Amino acid sequence: MPVSCGVGIDVAKEALDVAWSTDPDARWRTTKDERGWAAIIARLQTPRPDVVVLEATGGYEMPIAAALAADKVPVAVVNPRQVRDFAKGVGKLAKNDQIDAGVLAHFAEVVRPAAQPMPDEQQLELAALVTRRRQFVDMRWIGK
Repeated sequence: MPVSCGVGIDVAKEALDVAWSTDPDARWRTTKDERGWAAIIARLQTPRPDVVVLEATGGYEMPIAAALAADKVPVAVVNPRQVRDFAKGVGKLAKNDQIDAGVLAHFAEVVRPAAQPMPDEQQLELAALVTRRRQFVDMRWIGK
């Protein structure tokens, strides 16, 4: 069953670039904060995408992915190398945030990655606490 509407979101340093597979020219940019997440969620209501694809970017993608998942939007966080190889395969050699969002949307439509369950807010908080604890333990060992 082909994806009727895939969405790609490129996570940049200060913004989120969004593109739809159904309309390659319908790309837009929003802020990378709760206000921007709300704007994306509002625009994804119709047409509701079958999957939203984001690249794994060292955790920077997690807040928007969690916000989408909380709104029951199917999200797939994929390996950047896989997307880059796909882009090369379809002849998209240029690279910028808007092009990347379009490539992610095309990837969603063609590859149809499975949506993954995202951690909820409590799980993210627990993971942050565990990471911080590990950092303190490492500092204690270094000090000996």
